[in-house]
Amino acid sequence: MHITRKRPDTRQGPAENFTGTVWLDELAAPPAPSRLRMFNVHFAPGAHTAWHRHPHGQVLHVLAGEGLVQRRGGDVEPIRAGDTVWIEPDEWHWHGAGPRTFMTHLAVVEASQDGTTTHWDAHVDADDYPT
Repeated sequence: MHITRKRPDTRQGPAENFTGTVWLDELAAPPAPSRLRMFNVHFAPGAHTAWHRHPHGQVLHVLAGEGLVQRRGGDVEPIRAGDTVWIEPDEWHWHGAGPRTFMTHLAVVEASQDGTTTHWDAHVDADDYPT
């Protein structure tokens, strides 16, 4: 068993992948053969990801606040503290805070064999993000 007690370094989400202010903490990245990755992600009001997909899917569990998630071709869906969302493998989507609320979620993914966890695409069109 391995217990981690050191608090991870918080880093800001890069502008090429996020709109607005986003902070990330990588909570778990166990050594091989595990490919699990777990992040705590904190979104300021209106902040959200660009379109992206994950080779093995993604679990989002909302810890605090209210946010939004949209799958390509689907409606924008509200998410709230206590909600858990499953994103299918390779499903294009975005997620983030609501326009006037903070939102914090855990994001859990499995890396592919080459270590890739996310394929990023274009930013969400401002006309498509609810205000």
